[in-house]
Amino acid sequence: MAQDVTAVYPGTFDPITLGHEDLVRRASQLFGRVIVAVAVAHHKKTMFSLDERMDMVRQALHDCPQVQVEPFEGLVTEFVAAHGGKVMVRGLRSGTDFDYEFQLAGMNRALMPDIETLFLPPSSPYQFISSTLVREIATLGGEVAQFVSPAVHQRLLQKTGRPLPAQ
Repeated sequence: MAQDVTAVYPGTFDPITLGHEDLVRRASQLFGRVIVAVAVAHHKKTMFSLDERMDMVRQALHDCPQVQVEPFEGLVTEFVAAHGGKVMVRGLRSGTDFDYEFQLAGMNRALMPDIETLFLPPSSPYQFISSTLVREIATLGGEVAQFVSPAVHQRLLQKTGRPLPAQ
């Protein structure tokens, strides 16, 4: 493990999925500190507010002491550099993800040559999960419990106005 290396995993996390959690947990085995950088995301219409998204990430990863959650706005490379990061972690589910992420990594490298991008594929059970699909399924009344942590599932039920399961 690179104890002295800080890695940053940026994203909107609207909401955080089990696929995101998988990547953060695996990155935390490789690096001494992992910052989950939650984007303010002015350019996107998010289901959850920034505070709600940060709270869900903290709840989902409460058992990972080397993981911290921070908001960010603007260029992610500036955030990474300001927080002493040396690595940006990005997930790749498919070839489509690769095309976009490869372009993004090239631009980030041009802006900040000292920051490396590490591509991680999700573990097999999570390869098809995306926040967009989870939100859409939840909004249409479908069941998404198998794609998110229990705390996130509760938030999705509340946000979509569906009854919470009996305890």
